[in-house]
Amino acid sequence: MSQIYIARTPEIIQGAGCIAALGKALGGRIPAGAPVLLVADPGLKASGAIDAASASLAGARFGVVPFTDLKSDPTMAQTDAAVALARRERVAAVVALGGGSAMDLGKSVAAIVPGTEPAAHYGLAANPLPATRLVAVCIPTTAGTGSEATRVTVLTAADGSKVWYWGDELKPALILLDPALTTGLPAALTAATGIDALVHAIEASTNANANELNDLYCHRAISLVVRHLRRAVESPTDLEARAGLQWAATLAGMSIDNCGTAIAHNIGHALASLRPVHHGRAVGLAMRATLAWNAAEDPAGRFAAVAAAMGEARDARVLPGAFERLLRESGVKVSLAGEGHDQVTPAALASQMARPENAAMRKSNHRGVADADLLTFATAVLTAS
Repeated sequence: MSQIYIARTPEIIQGAGCIAALGKALGGRIPAGAPVLLVADPGLKASGAIDAASASLAGARFGVVPFTDLKSDPTMAQTDAAVALARRERVAAVVALGGGSAMDLGKSVAAIVPGTEPAAHYGLAANPLPATRLVAVCIPTTAGTGSEATRVTVLTAADGSKVWYWGDELKPALILLDPALTTGLPAALTAATGIDALVHAIEASTNANANELNDLYCHRAISLVVRHLRRAVESPTDLEARAGLQWAATLAGMSIDNCGTAIAHNIGHALASLRPVHHGRAVGLAMRATLAWNAAEDPAGRFAAVAAAMGEARDARVLPGAFERLLRESGVKVSLAGEGHDQVTPAALASQMARPENAAMRKSNHRGVADADLLTFATAVLTAS
């Protein structure tokens, strides 16, 4: 009988308005009066979220050191700049406020600061992360990446490639899930991030590493996305729907932390390294292009179980159609036409999918993926309509 490993889960505080508990939650974790690096998506300034986090920290008498020089798909250079600021200000904790980009950067900073090397030194686990780490807190303002619950980050290298980082040093100590922070998310981003969570959960429950215990997280996340995604897109201030998606994202984050992803994420990361495209949309399009092929071989009934979690018959054959319906009904645009992707050839995308930084996702797929399959999938993604 094979062994099953389930990673630790950070402490979680959930509820509308819980961002106000940030300062109190850090009490006892770091010295009184210590400075805290607040890594925040600059787009959150108008929403008041940055001010709310700062006020909570200041109210608990912590110093606030803001860092907002980041963008979608954070770079190693941005990470190094934040690390330098954190070291200079001698911060004791890092609070990451925003979507996956802010959380990946914040988590990376908390892990790297105690050392002396730049971010590139640790990419693809080429070198171990420092043995000590700063206290890290994640406050997601989207519901999709699940980065708040994982020991993984992705940073962009100077050549545009997406580089993975692994290690328990990257996992935060605390997660605050405040659904009120997600109500201003535009419909398109709500849909894309929700699909991201769905793909995480499907891949973690069907890849070569899947196990029955982790399926508890995966299948619950799947059912929550199916139940709440369309409501959140259509009624953005519906806090029940927003909270449901946040839980789905976090549970799906736990899922991939335990069992990883597969070929859809391989394609999604490869595509985004060639042309700008939202990660959630990219992996959604990739799953649409590969799901029928993957589900055609289902000896353990894992794809059939996913279909059941989506509210369908327990039959792998109905899963591709159910996934595509939700993808389209939530408003995710399937065609890449007119977005500059005509400059990307299937061969170029397939080549990017074969790069070392994407090898682990390809290897984890439950069906072996040949080079010819890479080209087939690349063509399907780039020519979808």
